[in-house]
Amino acid sequence: MNNPTTIQLDKSVVKSLKKIREHPRQTYNELIIHMIEIFKNVKKRNQYDEFLHKIQQPKMKELWDNEDDEAWENA
Repeated sequence: MNNPTTIQLDKSVVKSLKKIREHPRQTYNELIIHMIEIFKNVKKRNQYDEFLHKIQQPKMKELWDNEDDEAWENA
């Protein structure tokens, strides 16, 4: 660590961090860096999913909102 700082955390947060460590000697710094990487990946994936959903919406509307389907619903 080049420039360590002090941050205040609730004891419950520290307790949770201790529970999720991958090994007992893993530092909180390592753990937080790992959590940040996971968060970035999830955020990227979520943006991709949102993009796919957005581009699929017009086609899904075309497929689902048609007169043939409505005729079957009233049959």
